[in-house]
Amino acid sequence: METADFVRTLDREGQLLAAAAEEAGSEAEVPTCPDWQVRDLLRHTGMVHRWAAAFVAERHTCAHPDGGLPDLDGAALLAWFREGHRHLVGTLAGAPADVQCWQFLPAPSPLAFWARRQAHETTVHRFDAETARGGTPSGIDPDFAADGIDELLLAFHARRRSRVRSAEPRVLRVRATDTDGAVWTVRLSQEPPVAVRGDAAGADCEISGRVAQLYVALWNRLPFPHVTGDAAVARLWRENSAVTWS
Repeated sequence: METADFVRTLDREGQLLAAAAEEAGSEAEVPTCPDWQVRDLLRHTGMVHRWAAAFVAERHTCAHPDGGLPDLDGAALLAWFREGHRHLVGTLAGAPADVQCWQFLPAPSPLAFWARRQAHETTVHRFDAETARGGTPSGIDPDFAADGIDELLLAFHARRRSRVRSAEPRVLRVRATDTDGAVWTVRLSQEPPVAVRGDAAGADCEISGRVAQLYVALWNRLPFPHVTGDAAVARLWRENSAVTWS
């Protein structure tokens, strides 16, 4: 996907998130994020949007602290969220392709990184907001979902900070049943997971389903659609793969 595609997705997903949050109300529980209410979701995602925009707008070349969570609620919190989302979209859409700033995952450029990361960040939290509202969540484009699984498996969990470790070597397969070529092999060991696209080795456990289902399930928002083989490997992922802010 091109950077412009990610920015358009970010724009749409942020608007959907705000609409769902407004309909649900700030006190609504978020089923996919235990202990969170909608106000927590808006504060967190709005903070992340401003934090991300600052790297691109202010050209920070090293890690920079976030601005903290606002002491806002209700209509004021929604307005604050929408303002920060518009600022992020505008910043990314208007930045030069060669802008130089800090990034924390591999990408063709800093701008490509931030557009991709914030599109996925916002999509996952839009899903959270829609589960709080109730009803059927909006769909997720299969190509975008496959890209998000790439980012999670090949980038996030390739970092030293990944807690998905196994005392004995194990192999997890992730297979989309509705998208050609959307198959991943993840080798688990005492080191960070090593993931590649394709059927690279025999698997101890396979997680399969529609790619959009796999996307939200691997982000621990829903149960895995279908598990075959050693279910302990799937539980290992589920229990240790959460990506936290701090």
